[in-house]
Amino acid sequence: MEEIQSQSDNYRSSSSSASSPASRVPSSNFFYLRKPGSIRQPISFEDSPEWEDTDTDLRIEEGGDSINAATTPASPSLSKINSGSLPSPRVPEGVVIPRKIAGASVAWKDLTITIKGKRKYSDKVIKSSTGYALPGTMTVIMGPAKSGKSTLLRAIAGRLHPSARMYGEVFVNGAKSHMPYGSYGYVERETTLIGSLTVREFLSYSALLQLPGFLCQKKSVVEDAIHAMSLDDHANKLIGGHCYMKGLPSGERRLVSIARELVMRPRILFIDEPLYHLDCVAALLMMVTLKRLASTGCTLIVTIYQSSTEVFGLFDRICLLSNGNTLFFGETLACLQHFSNAGFPCPIMQSPSDHFLRAINTDFDRIIAMCKNWQDDNGDFSSVNMDTAVAIRTLEATYKSSADAAAVETMILKLTEKEGPALKSKGKANNATRIAVLTWRSLLVVSREWKYYWLHLILYMLLTLCIGTVFSGLGHSLSSVATRVAAIFVFVSFCSLLSIARVPALMKEIKIYTCEESNEHSSTIVFLLAQLLSSIPFLFLIAISSSLVFYFLVRLQDQFSLLMYFVLNFFMTLLVNEGIMLIVAALWQDVLGSLLTLLCIHVVMMLSAGYFRMRNALPGPVWMYPMSYIAFHTYSIQGLLENEYLENSFAVGQVRTISGFQALQNVYNISAEYNSKWKNLLVLFVMAMGYRIIVLVLLFLLGSRKMWLLKRFKCNRDTTDTS
Repeated sequence: MEEIQSQSDNYRSSSSSASSPASRVPSSNFFYLRKPGSIRQPISFEDSPEWEDTDTDLRIEEGGDSINAATTPASPSLSKINSGSLPSPRVPEGVVIPRKIAGASVAWKDLTITIKGKRKYSDKVIKSSTGYALPGTMTVIMGPAKSGKSTLLRAIAGRLHPSARMYGEVFVNGAKSHMPYGSYGYVERETTLIGSLTVREFLSYSALLQLPGFLCQKKSVVEDAIHAMSLDDHANKLIGGHCYMKGLPSGERRLVSIARELVMRPRILFIDEPLYHLDCVAALLMMVTLKRLASTGCTLIVTIYQSSTEVFGLFDRICLLSNGNTLFFGETLACLQHFSNAGFPCPIMQSPSDHFLRAINTDFDRIIAMCKNWQDDNGDFSSVNMDTAVAIRTLEATYKSSADAAAVETMILKLTEKEGPALKSKGKANNATRIAVLTWRSLLVVSREWKYYWLHLILYMLLTLCIGTVFSGLGHSLSSVATRVAAIFVFVSFCSLLSIARVPALMKEIKIYTCEESNEHSSTIVFLLAQLLSSIPFLFLIAISSSLVFYFLVRLQDQFSLLMYFVLNFFMTLLVNEGIMLIVAALWQDVLGSLLTLLCIHVVMMLSAGYFRMRNALPGPVWMYPMSYIAFHTYSIQGLLENEYLENSFAVGQVRTISGFQALQNVYNISAEYNSKWKNLLVLFVMAMGYRIIVLVLLFLLGSRKMWLLKRFKCNRDTTDTS
């Protein structure tokens, strides 16, 4: 492995030669810095002062578990050049600092990724990309929008969409092996957090879901993650979100999403757009935090669209993409020299990333065409006076023939000629633990999110109070039967319709599940069982409170057993309704579409429930079969009416009496059997479980199809590599 170090030194010398006085290309146009006090005259890059910052060379000792950091003269730090901030402590020469390995080398060679229909003229999203990332460094994939940054990151991490096809090789510690669970972390561009939890609570639950072992061990991991992401001052604050006006700023929320992956202590961390929706201060704080994380030995690979000069100076290596083409891979200052050699020097007082994106972003051609007349009068507003397509071809050709590209190829050969230690899985928490954790977490969320849950309970109470007062004082005569049927129908139908208001909360739970399932922190069965167990107390609280208000205002039968059946029947109705909402939410993945679909479903079920027209009189083809049998309203209302009237009798005149079943014959279809109400309750229970089984199958089929395609894709790729 000593050859890797020698090759790394050769590559560093070839890359950093761009910043050495002997190799700089004299150009009066390559202005980037000004000396203090020289405001009027621009100072060229050759006249820049000496920098005292140091960089770290990694020496991987064969057969050892330590990584030695020896200080060597480094490339100039752009953040220190421009702002003088973020000073690095001086380390005396010759000092060797041993630290535990936390990272792994990653190399990708000739990666070509195709996605059908992704590009207008070609399906190739990434074209022959080659690069590497070493422990203790931060490698940045940069490029304009739709340049293939996220696709390349997913390809390296082994998380490509099933519709994509990948050609090429990815090596981890020199071996073409896939990264097991726990050895790497992946942070999406947009992640869903639970706003009603504090940072420490959120990370604690994440640790319980991800890690096996004892609780005391997981607490120390959580504290380490909080400290690593500089969240000590925010650890006990609510994350914030939908139900809270105030919460953590966007930068700290992004840090929390990264800290969730750090509780596993991954050796490799992939982050898609860590600066997404962050201002300049939050972006600088984010990158300084990630730089400090990389200094512990972790291998960081991130994608960035654009950065300030200070942020740009924190990168170790940069992979520059445009339309899937690799225009440069190497150290940051070598990229500046690369653009200068190609004829595009970075102007003074301009951020390097702005200059890069201006040169390689094809959208600027359209902007220049729009501002043609304005440019003629006011001069060019850009230093790149060339068609973007020509600039991209020039940069690509210059890079392919440069020493930087040759050094990358040689380094990858050295990294892959001998396999290092294989990454091992750290184990998972068992399903019973995960179900308990998710259930308890959901119960805690229910107790705190008043807008989704407690306000919902208040609305139920107000609705049942309105229905109860409207239908109060009916009495128990034969003439009140039709009105009582109407009251029960309105109670079941309107309360079921009101439960649609829980769709945003269910949608949020599904998004959290999707995020956790993609990182293997949860599974479909675990999610559905935990969701069922956590929803039972809340739904039962709604059922018993609403039933008591309605039952006593309408003055139904004064028997405790009948009251308990009423509560149980309505609770099963809510449980069935939530199963339907889960199916629709899982299919739509959109709040508005789910609400409109559920509204239509409820209206159709209300029409076929047998109240507006008796069930036996409904048209056969659609409304009676199958709609009246699918509608849960039918079984709920029929069971409640049987509970109320089967043991009753009504006097007709002074001699004759009729049973409650006979009194309801002309109003609603019910069964004459006493046990029929329990049969209706059993049907509701079967429907509640059946709808959740449908959700389970639906999510399982979607997930298994994705996993099957991924495995098939990996097998095909391995076969291609072997051949």
